[in-house]
Amino acid sequence: MKKQYSTFPGWGLALVAALLLWAAWPVSPLSFLVFFGFVPLLYLGTTTPSRRKFMLCTALAMAVWNGLTTWWIWNASGIGMVAAVLVNTLVMLFPWFIYHFVLTRKGATWGGYAWLLAWLSMEYFHLQNWGLSWPWMTLGNVFATQPDWVQWYEITGTSGGSCWVLLVNLMLFRLLTAEAGFRRKSIAAASAILLPLLFSFSLIQWRTGNRKQPARNVVVVQPNIDPYEEKFLAGTQEMQIQQLIRLSESQIDENTALVIWPETAIPVQAWEEELKQNYFFYPVYDFLQRHPDVNLFTGIDGYRRLPKDAPKTLSARRLGETDQYYEAFNSGALIHQDTSIQLYHKSRLVPGVEMIPSWLGFMASLAGEFGGIAGTYGSQKERTVLGKEDDFFKIAPSICYESVYGEFMATYARNGANIIAIITNDGWWGNTPGYKQHMQYARLRAIENRRWVARSANTGISCFIDPLGKVYQPQPWDESSAIKQEIYPSETLTFFSRFGDVLSKAALLLLAVLLIATFTIKNHALK
Repeated sequence: MKKQYSTFPGWGLALVAALLLWAAWPVSPLSFLVFFGFVPLLYLGTTTPSRRKFMLCTALAMAVWNGLTTWWIWNASGIGMVAAVLVNTLVMLFPWFIYHFVLTRKGATWGGYAWLLAWLSMEYFHLQNWGLSWPWMTLGNVFATQPDWVQWYEITGTSGGSCWVLLVNLMLFRLLTAEAGFRRKSIAAASAILLPLLFSFSLIQWRTGNRKQPARNVVVVQPNIDPYEEKFLAGTQEMQIQQLIRLSESQIDENTALVIWPETAIPVQAWEEELKQNYFFYPVYDFLQRHPDVNLFTGIDGYRRLPKDAPKTLSARRLGETDQYYEAFNSGALIHQDTSIQLYHKSRLVPGVEMIPSWLGFMASLAGEFGGIAGTYGSQKERTVLGKEDDFFKIAPSICYESVYGEFMATYARNGANIIAIITNDGWWGNTPGYKQHMQYARLRAIENRRWVARSANTGISCFIDPLGKVYQPQPWDESSAIKQEIYPSETLTFFSRFGDVLSKAALLLLAVLLIATFTIKNHALK
């Protein structure tokens, strides 16, 4: 095969790639376009000898794709949106640099495999596991609106979907540029698309026949309180709490075991060690006394005083002019009828908005510019399952966008959670694709762990999701409501729940081996 040079401008191929990827992304029904989205850039790599030109074109593609997909962040923070697109673009250039680097030394086949492994490695590091992580753009999320296609996420998680997308793009690229073996490569590409689909459909049939557990119902409340103008307005706390109670009681019956309110549903800055004495919580305790078989899972705005000898971390704040320090938390509280309370502190904090990584500590004072708080929230390392031993439901709590982290949520299943409860406030983004994408991603967590998901969103979309990813009773945006669903708890541990993201870890190892081979084995690059 001789090296060819494209007559189509590189920036044009970059824009075609970006538009294909954007058009495939949730909540678009055109998910299949993702299988072609990277083909223009793969072709550009083989026809552009200048690495600088190639990297500039891929940077354009990644920036436009990220911008079109997550522009709605602008509604909460303009600088936050720009920063997210910029960081994502820079980090997403890593697989393309590896692709072109290996391509020019070892040829198209080696370059393609290197790109696939580098992309999976990049996703695992950048989109899941570092201080500026942004899992929204994980390629496997593209199938959130097509759960019937990816029931095998119970084995691979979303990295399996990412690998599927990358592999099919590679095969279609090789097919479109083939000078020989067209029939064989056509069959291989078709098989790469169809076999995962067939496997997924077979899993649906098998899993559908395994629903025999006892069930109780869960009530989810969507209060629809404006986060900008009303939610944190002084003097409205009691009214908001009474609205939550009224909506809850409109659905509670003798089979109700759990009520779920959204993130920061109780908008009171409360010291966690004094919750039982907090005046604003009294109506909540009275509510639970009237319904002794019901537990309440709700978001709260919690604070905790630190011992005087505690180390002063980035999240520690001074209390006024005193020598007392404290931490603030975005918390979830499971409140029982006997007023006992179990707390969970949100652990995956939004970069810039809720936290600044320690290595960027010098920027902590700029947090407010990103639409966030003055300082970094505290968090916790443990994946705490909420629920007493005799409670019917053992909750995997997820606050805000934590449910977008697949391996993170799987840890709860290993720790004994039998349902997933998501509490969130997507109202910051307005009526945009953001809150719709967020809800769709929760379908993948249901599949990965084979758990029911109960989702309470302040302004929508509140809903229930079964272990196959089917959505029940989705509530419209900007409406208050309460919904009820019979749910069965699950003790099943899928392969993904048990072992986590094995595929990405294997990709990291194989990429290291391939790069070593690139430097040590004699060059066979195409001339």
